[in-house]
Amino acid sequence: MSGAGSVHGAASDAADALRPEARLEKAVRAAEQALIEFEIALETFRIEVENFSRLHHQRLGPMYARLDELDAMIAEARAARSGDPEDARKAREARALVQPMPGVEELFHDWLDSEGLSPEAAAMLTDQPVRPPARVRPSDEARKLYRDLVRKAHPDLAQDETERARREEFITRVNAAYARGDEPLLRELAGEWAAGPAPRAPRLSESEELYARLEWLSQRKEMLTLVAQELEQSAIGAMLRMAPDDPDRLLEEIAEQLLAEVAGRETELSRLVQ
Repeated sequence: MSGAGSVHGAASDAADALRPEARLEKAVRAAEQALIEFEIALETFRIEVENFSRLHHQRLGPMYARLDELDAMIAEARAARSGDPEDARKAREARALVQPMPGVEELFHDWLDSEGLSPEAAAMLTDQPVRPPARVRPSDEARKLYRDLVRKAHPDLAQDETERARREEFITRVNAAYARGDEPLLRELAGEWAAGPAPRAPRLSESEELYARLEWLSQRKEMLTLVAQELEQSAIGAMLRMAPDDPDRLLEEIAEQLLAEVAGRETELSRLVQ
């Protein structure tokens, strides 16, 4: 009996392989996994760009502001010395580029909680050192959990709109936890997904479902490729790609260059106002 069963099973597998939908199904599954891997890489890069942008603004923003202010003061000093209308015009343009100081509400809009000013905001008001924002670098385990969750719960794997909505809501929470590097929460979400309802059976015929899925996957890949290009071509994205393994060192190098420029502007201003 066992030999006959083996022969029957092999024949069944061979028959399945000959089905017109078999190769199409294989292509769809491969495309699904490729798209999910692409989205994982894109989301990771997006988080890195956002974190680097935040640090770049905090560490280097004051230096850029100081350079703008010095440029305006130098232009104004030149205009005062020459009396030339063209110099006066340039001075007005330089002054217009200087960003005005934000109001208190704008300055602390992200630092207010239910009890009032956060410790960081209070420190700024009292001239105390401000704790820099934590650099979020998800651990290897967090990355593994994230990849596993996205592979299992990705909305692209949904068979109907109800299931897609459930998956999209879940993945939104997964992305938020990953952005914070919250490994414990990712573990909780993994348990939640494991205990959740199984995907519902497809309602379309097999061929209709497979062709529709391939078309949708192709369109989504094109859209995500454009998003990736925009991230890579942005100023922060380009900077991050210059030093993906040590972006903090890149910030330090830029800061050193800006400090040298500030010193040069201050020397030039002193020479003009003497």
